[in-house]
Amino acid sequence: MNVNPIQLINMIKNGQNPQQLMMNILGQNNPILKNAMNLAQNGNTSALEMIARNLAQQRGLDFDTEFAKFKNYLNQ
Repeated sequence: MNVNPIQLINMIKNGQNPQQLMMNILGQNNPILKNAMNLAQNGNTSALEMIARNLAQQRGLDFDTEFAKFKNYLNQ
């Protein structure tokens, strides 16, 4: 689904759920992101955490450190 900004605005004006619309657009070409969104929607936080931990490890990052930074950023 390739959507230009005007189409996106029209979809929202026509009553489509903006959150669901964006999730569909973001997840369409990325199977990992699509799987993560499904896990989040279903409340499967343990599997979601494993995906995040694996991605962090693949990038040479410490998940716990990065997650603490993320939480601190949200609390600012």
